[in-house]
Amino acid sequence: MANPKIYAGAKLRETRRRLGLTQKDFAAKLGVSLPYLNQMENNKRPVSTTVVLALAQEFGFDVTELSSGDSERLVSDMREAMADPVFADDPPPLADLRLTASNAPGLARAFLELHRAYRQTHERLASLDEALGREDARMQASPWDEVRDFFHYCDNYIDAVDRAAERFAQNAAPGGGGIAAHAVRSLTKEGIRVQESDEAALRRFDPETRVLTLSARAAPETRAFQLLLQLALLKQDALLEATLDLARFQSDEARSIAKIGLANYFAGAALMPYGAFLAAAQETRHDLERLSQRFGASIEQVAHRLSTLQRPGAKGIPFFFVRVDQAGTITKRHSATRLQFARFGGACPLWNVHRAFETPGRFLRQLAETPDGVRYISIARDVSKPGGSFGAPVRRFAIALGCDVAHAGSLVYADGLDVSERQSFEPIGISCRICERVNCHQRSVPPLERRLTIDAHKRGVLPYEVG
Repeated sequence: MANPKIYAGAKLRETRRRLGLTQKDFAAKLGVSLPYLNQMENNKRPVSTTVVLALAQEFGFDVTELSSGDSERLVSDMREAMADPVFADDPPPLADLRLTASNAPGLARAFLELHRAYRQTHERLASLDEALGREDARMQASPWDEVRDFFHYCDNYIDAVDRAAERFAQNAAPGGGGIAAHAVRSLTKEGIRVQESDEAALRRFDPETRVLTLSARAAPETRAFQLLLQLALLKQDALLEATLDLARFQSDEARSIAKIGLANYFAGAALMPYGAFLAAAQETRHDLERLSQRFGASIEQVAHRLSTLQRPGAKGIPFFFVRVDQAGTITKRHSATRLQFARFGGACPLWNVHRAFETPGRFLRQLAETPDGVRYISIARDVSKPGGSFGAPVRRFAIALGCDVAHAGSLVYADGLDVSERQSFEPIGISCRICERVNCHQRSVPPLERRLTIDAHKRGVLPYEVG
């Protein structure tokens, strides 16, 4: 498949302004004429090969950022918003959404915020009797969604926190019991005592007694992760707060949720420090089980960490990562690829992640193609979490990790798969409302941008035909 033309006007303008250069000076450094640069910045021309090379040589620019990042995410998010029935009469064409995301990303984000506020209001009105009796019955963005979008648009990579975790891990004494023992020693120096007990709560810290209690029922990798998370909250507070200041969350609830999210990020990055983990991932060809054993982490922790390897100048494979529950609800999601997950509806039932519950303990492989013609390789597995005692509830999830099929050679899971044959790829979508596939046997609702034909005297797989 031929490489698509890259229109990255917003990125070029952002880079030029960050460098403090005029269009004339920037054009000179890139080796193009002023009118040509102006046309590229306004997306009237694609970014030329000359400009791509000049960006890398003159400014050390990571050129992979030109074809990824906010633009594709904004397009996907706007398409999902347009799947709302309120827009069903006349949804804008995909070309208009792409133009908006490229030329007016601020406007696109404002639209998404407005739609989110609309949805919040609509949901409140559905339970008006309850809302009228509450003092806090006011319209605001969901704190959970706000935090999820923060990580989403940071590409799930927080540089300052990632590097701080890596420095902490590098200071662990060789042969000294690993990162968990290093964390215990670090907390002990602060007058904090770490103990284990046979209780259900994974982690509990008492600020008065300075005692951190971890559940002995939890798996070793879970205890290590919770230990590092608490260390981040106690010893990296200034860094976490400074990062939160930059994010400018709309509510105290969102800020509190984000702080826990950043502490989780630190824990994962300390358990699997960037440089060592990236090298090991490349050496093992991204074998999740070998990486899990090497770093003392769970399969889910390893998969999630692989999706964060987006450090400028030292990027790993751009992965998508998703976790779903048994109802198909997405509980974690991130994508450094063009594939973006449903925000306002259920995920495509044809993804292999939904079948992982049927084969516990096994990896399922899938070659898939989305309606835009992009092909992916995906692996899925269940990650059930026992309660630690008889009768305790088991939390059941499934995860999927995948990337563009162009990276298949770097994945052990691609061995034996024929990635050269189109027939090998299963057709999948994002969500039914924005999926353009006509003959999908799993379709739940009609696509927004297609006309329907209903014949009372004929019934196929669907009760209508998509035009």
